[in-house]
Amino acid sequence: MSTKITEDMIIGEILDMDPDTAPFFLEMGMHCLGCPASRGESLAEACSVHGVNPADMVAKLNNHFAGK
Repeated sequence: MSTKITEDMIIGEILDMDPDTAPFFLEMGMHCLGCPASRGESLAEACSVHGVNPADMVAKLNNHFAGK
């Protein structure tokens, strides 16, 4: 799969591409994945709210997609 995750992507968009990414968000403390507001946040916004380095999260997600 040639998916490239970036900080400006919307959480819902990432989850729609691959629901198996949900554990990455849950791991960072984002337990409201079904909430429309959380699905509409950018990855950078979610990381900021949850105290996660966005570059680290982007790397984790891109590693996940690279393995598909």
